[in-house]
Amino acid sequence: MDRILENSILLDRRYSLLLEDLDRTKHDLDSAYTNLANAVEPDLIDCYIYELNAAQLRYQFLLRRFKNLEIDA
Repeated sequence: MDRILENSILLDRRYSLLLEDLDRTKHDLDSAYTNLANAVEPDLIDCYIYELNAAQLRYQFLLRRFKNLEIDA
């Protein structure tokens, strides 16, 4: 019985951490979109495109992890 409780607590902790990472990454995406929309210097435009692509890839990765966690539960 203790092992089931430990697994449940571990799963809840992973779930919480993934939600926090998803929320942080969503904020990063919003920030990158805003910065890109306001950039006029070519170097800054390139920088924000890079940040946007990185945030999108991270968000996709986290969503896959989240879906896998739900399947394993």
